[in-house]
Amino acid sequence: MLELWSPRTRYGLWRRLWLALAEAQSEVGTRVAIPDEALRQMRAHLDDIDFSQVTAFERRFRHDVMAHVHAFGDAAPAARPFIHLGATSAFVTDNADLILMRRGMELLRAKILSVVRALAVFARKWRSEPTLAYTHLQAAQLTTVGKRATLWLQDFVLDLADIEYRLATLPFRGVKGTTGTQATFLELCGGDHDKVRRLEDLVTTKMGFTQSLPVTGQTYTRKLDAQVLGVVTGTAASAAKFSADIRMLQAFGEIEEPFESEQIGSSAMAYKRNPMRSERIAGLARFVISLEENANQTHAVQFFERTLDDSANRRLVLPESFLATDAILILVANVASGLDVHPARIRRRVMEEIPFMATELLIVRAVEKGADRQEVHEAIRKHSIESARVVKEDGGRNDLFERLAADPSLRLPAQGMNEVAEASLYVGRAPEQVDEFLREVIDPILDRAPAYAEAREELRV
Repeated sequence: MLELWSPRTRYGLWRRLWLALAEAQSEVGTRVAIPDEALRQMRAHLDDIDFSQVTAFERRFRHDVMAHVHAFGDAAPAARPFIHLGATSAFVTDNADLILMRRGMELLRAKILSVVRALAVFARKWRSEPTLAYTHLQAAQLTTVGKRATLWLQDFVLDLADIEYRLATLPFRGVKGTTGTQATFLELCGGDHDKVRRLEDLVTTKMGFTQSLPVTGQTYTRKLDAQVLGVVTGTAASAAKFSADIRMLQAFGEIEEPFESEQIGSSAMAYKRNPMRSERIAGLARFVISLEENANQTHAVQFFERTLDDSANRRLVLPESFLATDAILILVANVASGLDVHPARIRRRVMEEIPFMATELLIVRAVEKGADRQEVHEAIRKHSIESARVVKEDGGRNDLFERLAADPSLRLPAQGMNEVAEASLYVGRAPEQVDEFLREVIDPILDRAPAYAEAREELRV
């Protein structure tokens, strides 16, 4: 991702765009004939950019595009008279940004797939391990560790679908001219409108796109930036949600992020095992999420055919959003592939809550024995409140089962209490949902995914 957003890649794209334009002009036949030697020299100097020379030109001209035009002209002197012919700066800047964003989404897609692979392995392994589920951050009906992982997976699957859609539909700006009217190109083509359309189609195809925007001002609509950053931001938000859950689970002592043998959690508290990777995910995600609003604000104030207040802003926002999200996904894949689960702690916490969760089932069983449902409900309510008081105020254990078994009005034997204390009774179809989700949703995605080389970037403090 760093290489993608580097000056060498960006300005190499500018040269390729100038070459594609010159080739297309030569192929359709404009009023200005471009010699084959000019095209040959342009092709020979696409990547050997002399950045010190560019810097010198920019100091003179105070214009980055013209600095690169002159530097390219010096490298390919036969092409000097024809470089940038009929074009405005947005021809290279905007089209290059669209290419960069498309390639950036392809890189993010590969990293999301790495996350999906890791979480799928985790979900499959822990498909049936009962654990406390939470609504309102309060213990609720049980789920399983694997089922919870499918919730994280689902978010990333939706992000993957969004990226696929944007990759399939992101258009090229095309060859539009100074205010988007193609007036200069129409002049170059001798007033032949069909020739101008062929010119644009040729350049679009040469740069790897199947479609260009039908209309633009000087720039492509900045709504495209907002749409792309919406996808990038959505991925960051999914990662933030994942990291928040891991941080809380680590606080509960149930699941912890990877912790290396000589890793230090705190400079002062030697015993600490802080979730620093998940915290870093959260911090970076907050930054990325803030940039989506920025993109929409920029789009909203592009008066008429364009203003220039977008330029400096976008040079920061576009690369930083992709770079930060790339880093986030590296962290998520690392955490997801090394989660440390503590089943004994999970089961202990489950058993602290099981008596409360069993009360609905106990009401049914008491009524089956001939008790009055309303009387049973009231008795269980009173016993539950008292048992909760013992746990919260006295620090005792949850003795609700014993209280209920000792109440003759409920007709609930102690043996029946042991039966309803089995955690697997309260997970519903969670294990089967994991199996179905992995089989019907995740496996097909991974089966048709390109065989990306897994890049194991080193995590640094």
